[in-house]
Amino acid sequence: MVDSENSYGERVSKLVGWGHWFAFFNIIASMLIGTRYLAQSPWPDTLLGQIYLVTSWAGHFGFLVFALYLLVLFPLTFVVPSRKLFRLIAVVFATAGQTVLLVDTQAYDILNLHLTPVVWELLFSKSDSALSTDLQYLFVVMPLIFLLQLVLSEWVWRKQRKLSHKRIGRPFAALFFVCFITSHLIYIWSDAYFYNPVTAQRANLPLSYPMTAKTFMERHGLLDKEEYLKRLAKSNEGVELVRYPTDELDFNRRGNRLNILLLSVNNLRADRLNAEQMPVTYDFATQNQNFTQHYSSSNNALGMFGLFYGLPTSYASSIKAQGTAPVLMDVLEDRGYNIGLFSGNGFDNALFSELIFRQAGLAEQIEQVDNAQNDLDAIADWQAWLENVKAPWFSYLELTTVDNYSHPSRDNTKSASEALKQAYDDAVNAADNEVARVLNTLKEQQLLQETIVVITSNHASEFNETGSNSWGSNTNYSKYQLNVPMVIHWPGMQAAEYDHSSSHLDWSVTLLQELFGVASQPNVFSSGRNLFDESPRSWILAGDSREIALITPETTTVIDKFGNYKLYDGAYQRLQNESPKLPILMQGLTELQRFYTKSQQ
Repeated sequence: MVDSENSYGERVSKLVGWGHWFAFFNIIASMLIGTRYLAQSPWPDTLLGQIYLVTSWAGHFGFLVFALYLLVLFPLTFVVPSRKLFRLIAVVFATAGQTVLLVDTQAYDILNLHLTPVVWELLFSKSDSALSTDLQYLFVVMPLIFLLQLVLSEWVWRKQRKLSHKRIGRPFAALFFVCFITSHLIYIWSDAYFYNPVTAQRANLPLSYPMTAKTFMERHGLLDKEEYLKRLAKSNEGVELVRYPTDELDFNRRGNRLNILLLSVNNLRADRLNAEQMPVTYDFATQNQNFTQHYSSSNNALGMFGLFYGLPTSYASSIKAQGTAPVLMDVLEDRGYNIGLFSGNGFDNALFSELIFRQAGLAEQIEQVDNAQNDLDAIADWQAWLENVKAPWFSYLELTTVDNYSHPSRDNTKSASEALKQAYDDAVNAADNEVARVLNTLKEQQLLQETIVVITSNHASEFNETGSNSWGSNTNYSKYQLNVPMVIHWPGMQAAEYDHSSSHLDWSVTLLQELFGVASQPNVFSSGRNLFDESPRSWILAGDSREIALITPETTTVIDKFGNYKLYDGAYQRLQNESPKLPILMQGLTELQRFYTKSQQ
């Protein structure tokens, strides 16, 4: 009997059977392609981690392919009357799916990212970037995949009866189901008990969303909340996530033994460093090295992470989990520097004790700082420490007066915004007097010729200059929130004003190279470069744990962790119908993955 003579029910029944077998063989094909994810990911050290890797690989692709079949092709079985047309649709759909999967494996290999809108932009761009070339060549195999799917379609149609008689479908379906359930159960336990060999695999596979059930487990007595909170506090110990530095540092000379004073005037904008509002600091800047186009690495307190580590702030959580100290602080300790830490707010941000000053002795020193003190107390403590400390020494002094400018002027003739700006400027002027105390102390003790003095800030502060109702910090990546002072007094170096773009990521590189004689290339231990390198740079990198910003003189591109981006012009106004410069985008995304251990394998 010809196909047209079959009843509707018979045709549908045969197509449903064919569809199941066609989906089964595409699951196998997807698993084979998916082995590239396993090859590109670190192999777990524990048996349970390895079991999860294998079961999640089989279960995930089994579920993903079969779910797509049920959602897309299965309903068409009842709608498309012609078996040939239905099979052609299935072949085209499977070809597209396998091609996208293959492209995703390549993107994961290069960027450690799955396909996102940004990667698609790179993929379909007309640029000659390496990523665009590497991904686009994969579409050459699309006709081959289509041909193989056609052959598979015909073969399954002809062998459908024999395949059914072999009774292998149900055992394989059961195996995929068991793998899917097992992998999620393992992840539920691992998430609740912070078992890193499993949880570290969370993003290995595309469209993977492992199940968590802490609330359910607690409700049914399977998880003790107090014990969980204790494990949460200890969960960051001993986790190796980032290779920093990527290689052992080389030194070509012993280096100088100059003292170092890092003076952070928190929340200070670069444009407030002028003769009217900060006369003392401005005069000091004109007599030394002044970087006028200097940007913090974040629009919040994490700017200090970038300053000390020389890494984008997106690495902060991994560095914290791993327990790695800044390379700069390790070198200071190795060279025998005495270290003193002082803060006008008692280091109330855990960033300092948990990340920047986490070495033995420094965290305890932070704990002893009085949380109730102010800037004048911090300066007095620093002065007392300075009288007794032996050279060489490194001191970090954090001034927080400008952080606390929130009480507006009582002048009723001014608007609220004008009063707020006036309060900020008053705080800036007060901070200048505090800086003067510090500099006078160095002069009185005749230490300026033996001390590198650095004056900068963690981030800046906006007064709605972008017209986006943004006030203060941590709301956008405009220059008003990122452009901060960077003034350096380096004994023996002539005064100069630098107007090239520079970043907080450059500071540790500069000290390590110029002061301590590090001969290694900066990319071994930082995402920055030497501050005195005036050659043009493609971008300045800023951001936080949620998103990054690639800043050029013309545009700012903000990318979130899902790969979505927004483009802004030089005045930080949204550009709705333009795309970012893809080579810059590629370089920035690569830099955000370069120090992860996977990228070194």
